[in-house]
Amino acid sequence: MEKVIKELRVEHITKRFPGVLASDDISLQVGEHEILALVGENGAGKTTLMNMIMGIYQPDEGKILINGNEVKFNSPNDAFSAGIGMVHQRYMLVPNMTVLENVALGLKESWKTVVDLKYVRDKVMEVSEHYGLKVDPDAYIWQLSVGEQQRVELVKTLCQGAGFLILDEPTSALTPQETDDLIVLLKRMSKELSIIFISHKLNEVKELSDKVAILRHGRVVFEGNTSDYTPKQIAALMTGHEVDVTENKNKPVEGEAALKITDLCVKSDRGFFALDHFDLEVKSGEIVGLAGVSGNGQKELAEAINGLRKVDSGKIEFLGKEIQNLTPSQVIKLGMGYIPEERNIEGIVPAMTIKENIILKDSESPRFSKNHILNNKVIEEYSNKLRSDFDIRSPHIHVPAGSLSGGNIQKVILAREIDRNPKFLVCVYPIRGLDMGAAEFIHKQLLALRERGVGILLISEELEEILNLSDRIAVIFKGKNQRVLLRKEATTSKLGVLMAGVGEENE
Repeated sequence: MEKVIKELRVEHITKRFPGVLASDDISLQVGEHEILALVGENGAGKTTLMNMIMGIYQPDEGKILINGNEVKFNSPNDAFSAGIGMVHQRYMLVPNMTVLENVALGLKESWKTVVDLKYVRDKVMEVSEHYGLKVDPDAYIWQLSVGEQQRVELVKTLCQGAGFLILDEPTSALTPQETDDLIVLLKRMSKELSIIFISHKLNEVKELSDKVAILRHGRVVFEGNTSDYTPKQIAALMTGHEVDVTENKNKPVEGEAALKITDLCVKSDRGFFALDHFDLEVKSGEIVGLAGVSGNGQKELAEAINGLRKVDSGKIEFLGKEIQNLTPSQVIKLGMGYIPEERNIEGIVPAMTIKENIILKDSESPRFSKNHILNNKVIEEYSNKLRSDFDIRSPHIHVPAGSLSGGNIQKVILAREIDRNPKFLVCVYPIRGLDMGAAEFIHKQLLALRERGVGILLISEELEEILNLSDRIAVIFKGKNQRVLLRKEATTSKLGVLMAGVGEENE
């Protein structure tokens, strides 16, 4: 049974890290059955604050109160015991274990001489039925979609007795349909629970939350009732300036394809063909958006283009040269840029500094080294310039890139890839986890690349992003290219039908 939390308050919370004041005298309150949206730009201190509420960090100053009583959490277990649960942006699940086994890991009352899996199964079914969270207890995590994994995280948290939920960017990897389902679910759950909802998607903030609080540079700069403000007004309060939608208003380009993919077949990690005779062309100076529900071959396509995955058959031609099954280094030298899906694993080396990650692909370039000796002065000047140009929030360029917030890690990758002047860019989920101000900046950078004649393959699940930026839009379903539409032909509903695998003749 969940613990009853009628009110959670933080008062004058302050947290310092070397060179950074992450939380600066923060006070907030969440009442019973209330949904508070916590928004702010990347590096504003949202996750740090939530980590203190969860006992992952301890505040240097200030206090946390539950139902008027001060509490001190020395670990997440203390927070769980008090009835607070958190679903992180990166799910804390073991892929090669079942749903049941993942729930059992956090359900200590089931730990006996052997784990009482019957008790865990009964608990999972009870929570699933009560909240309408359908999960298969015997499915392996790796078999589940991102949306299904999120439901497992919610079930796991609720099985531990949470009466207060913290959700960190819960819709960042969900399809539009999954997002709609989650909002309906959370509204229903708020009749029994209180929720803090961290998000950059202000339409969802508007639709879901009762109150909104805005953090900027570690301080609360605004609090109010969500119903009193439009998403555009919240964006302006969050960034300190009006945020405009960035749109590609240019005429379609003519000419030869910079990237031509023909009859491509590529296997997934599980052995089936993730790409099944896939065809696509992208011209120089053109943005082609690739829409599709996650898991339909997008990852395998990006990896095959960049030499990270073996091609079984078919061709990938880049500026007239076949590049299938070349090494990543060979593809990079030909002028290919790549913003990968897994920024923490493929995009950076977390233990390396910002400076080292920025020159990762160019450390042997004459610009940065001579006779294999790095020119630190030039590298530092260049890295500081990109840190400023791309608004990477960090005390300096010598901190490990892995210590940055997700959005700032993305900015490091974008800075490196865009400033290298690529001849082509494969761009996978470029604004995932970014605030509206950062997204606006990145979109302008992509359109500027297009103006310089760079072809861009934009892989995204954000239909608004694809519709705003693309010259043409392709839709991928089960590894096949369903159809390619001109921007003026495309609508959200038409793309949604194609993403579901329904052909034109069935529309």
